[in-house]
Amino acid sequence: MTQLSKIMDSDQVRRAVTRIAHEIIERNKGVEDVCLVGIRTRGVFLAQRLKVAIEGIEQTEIPCGILDINLYRDDLTLISHQPQVKETLIDFDITDKIVVLVDDVLFTGRTIRAALDALVDLGRPSCIQLAVLLDRGHRELPIRADFVGKNIPTSRTQDVRVKLLEIDGVNDEVFLEEGH
Repeated sequence: MTQLSKIMDSDQVRRAVTRIAHEIIERNKGVEDVCLVGIRTRGVFLAQRLKVAIEGIEQTEIPCGILDINLYRDDLTLISHQPQVKETLIDFDITDKIVVLVDDVLFTGRTIRAALDALVDLGRPSCIQLAVLLDRGHRELPIRADFVGKNIPTSRTQDVRVKLLEIDGVNDEVFLEEGH
C-alpha cells in the first residue's frame, strides 16, 4: 500500500509561483527579451501562471510557449514502442532571447537535458534559465535550477505527485508518495 503525505497545498503553490515570478524579474532586471517555455505537461500550466504573474507585476506582455520533448528523451525506447508526440507550440523567435524553461519537478535532470536539445533546435537563445516548482534532488546530470519553488529531500523510492487544477481537475496539491 502506498502512503501519501501532502507537502504543498494550493496556497503554497500559488505563493511559490508568485515568488518565482519576482525572482525572474529581479535576476533579469525586468523582462525585456525574456520568454517562458513550459515543458509538457504540467510545466505548461506553471509557465502560463508565471506569465500572468509577471505581466501583472511588470505591466508588459511576455511570450509563452509549449515544448514537447518526447522525441528528445534518452529513454524513448524504454517508455513505449510508439511514443505519444504532442505539439511544440512556440510561435516566437527564441534567438537572442532569455528563455526561462519551466517544469514541475526537477529530479535526475534528464527531462531538462532533452528540453535543452529541443530548444537549441529551434534557435540560439542568449541564455536559458530553469524554473521548477519542486527540486527533489538525485541528479544524474550536471543540471541546476535557477528558480525553485521548494526543495524537497526525497529518496529514490519515493515519487512526487503534482496536481494542478488545469489538468487534474482538483485543487493544486503536491504529495510525496512512499514506496513505489
